[in-house]
Amino acid sequence: MKNSIKVERAKKNITQADLAKLVNVSRQTINAMELGKYVPSTVLALKISDVFEVSVNEIFELEDSDLKKD
Repeated sequence: MKNSIKVERAKKNITQADLAKLVNVSRQTINAMELGKYVPSTVLALKISDVFEVSVNEIFELEDSDLKKD
């Protein structure tokens, strides 16, 4: 799953630590999401979209590998 958290943070001029505080997770969790190493829960994705005032789909995007069936 790709995401544009870093871009959205830049638009709002907020740090990873600021965002972490706003959505009640650690800064390391925000960093891991930005690096694509952690997929957020639905609740966390909704909290992040609320902070940035955009839809979840504008921040998180499925990649082809996410859609492949085993």
